[in-house]
Amino acid sequence: MATDKMDANGELDEILQRVADLQKWRDVFDSRGYALFSLFLRLELQQGCVKRPSEKKSDEDGEDSSHPASRPPSTSAQSHQFTAPYSIPQALAVSASLGGQAMSPELAVSLRTVLFGNTFHIFNYEWKKSFFKFREPFSEMAYALETERGGACAVQMVVQAHIIKYLLFNRSAESDCTIQSMMTVGEMEQRKALAAALTDILWAAGEEETVTVCLVTSERCFTPHLNYKLDSFTERLQLFTFKKKEEARAFIYEHIQCFREEGSHGIILFLYSLIFSRTIDRIQTDLDCTTTQLLHLRFGNFVCRQALINLLLTGRATPHVFNGTSHCKEQDKPLYGVLTRSNVGYLLWNRDQVNHAQLPLVGSMLKTPKLPIWVCNINGTYSVLFGTNCSLLSDWKMEHLFLLYFYNGQPTQLNTTTLSIDTHSHHWEADSNDSQGDPEKKFPSLEMTIRTKWEGAVIDWNGTVPFF
Repeated sequence: MATDKMDANGELDEILQRVADLQKWRDVFDSRGYALFSLFLRLELQQGCVKRPSEKKSDEDGEDSSHPASRPPSTSAQSHQFTAPYSIPQALAVSASLGGQAMSPELAVSLRTVLFGNTFHIFNYEWKKSFFKFREPFSEMAYALETERGGACAVQMVVQAHIIKYLLFNRSAESDCTIQSMMTVGEMEQRKALAAALTDILWAAGEEETVTVCLVTSERCFTPHLNYKLDSFTERLQLFTFKKKEEARAFIYEHIQCFREEGSHGIILFLYSLIFSRTIDRIQTDLDCTTTQLLHLRFGNFVCRQALINLLLTGRATPHVFNGTSHCKEQDKPLYGVLTRSNVGYLLWNRDQVNHAQLPLVGSMLKTPKLPIWVCNINGTYSVLFGTNCSLLSDWKMEHLFLLYFYNGQPTQLNTTTLSIDTHSHHWEADSNDSQGDPEKKFPSLEMTIRTKWEGAVIDWNGTVPFF
């Protein structure tokens, strides 16, 4: 009798801990619904009506006792286990014996602080459900990631830019650098491209010396302190560190499902990997008096600060888009910009900021990358602009008349937009002086973004109705 009581108490403690971990439900229920749900579950537990998900019903529940007691639960029974929304499926968790370093409470606190500025914020529903999802293989958009509007979109679009870099310029010598070549991409090539893109970004963040990859295990690595808010997956992280880029890429490719499957929290895991590859100490050195963390809350969602965008693009979490280091006269402190050219560039246009003379001027380090690929921040929405001619930015004669391609990350875009750029025939405003109506239709924001790089360029949409 005493043993049964101890077992019952142990079971109660275990499932009550599950209740404590149910903070994910706050994204679905309002506070009153969450409280009622928790109260109901606690009452059920006290009455002995709730059992472990894997526990077989006893004879007292009316189950036929002729079935073997050790029979494993069926697949259908497993699918009804007690789980919170967007918890990472068991199939996407790696074994704790794989050899990684377990997450410590001190490291988790530092991670939360550099991301949010405190240990009580956690990623919301939009971030948790985000992962790297490709469009249909062997289609016109086979190279493209499908994104949703939200804070994670910025991360996805930088990875998209590196996927394009791999498919156009880093595949085998037999591959053509054409937009048509990216339509022949199959699922295996998609996985290779994603693994290469993630590795390139992490390798740059690790100063081309080390890569750290974060994956989730099935068991919790530590019990957090009282001033730390559980999210049920950060506490299960294992960190895997590599000194060679190819070893890191092979490891990421082997576990690519942990970044590209639904429910994987793939964007968050990659973001964690990015921070640990750069190291928290280096990130804090990269930042200046204007920026203390990588994310900020806007309209109920966490969005990326410029420091995080720069970390993804250049490997350094510098907070500004100008070249080099400037000086803050008010606080008499240095302001850190971009120090070197990277493979992927960055263009910025925001109509509201322009109207108020607040648009930051992007320096030549970001405007002129090593390859003709740019992540575009257009009115706060991220997209990718790219060319297929690798000589575009190294030979000025190539910049007279050329093609660029545009992808905005949305599933509604069914074809890659082709833009003809003419930088020398006549001024772009010549045909627009007499135009009437909406200024957004007169000067589309995408065109204005391109003109921050090629001033005065004339842009032909080649039959596509202008957007952005």
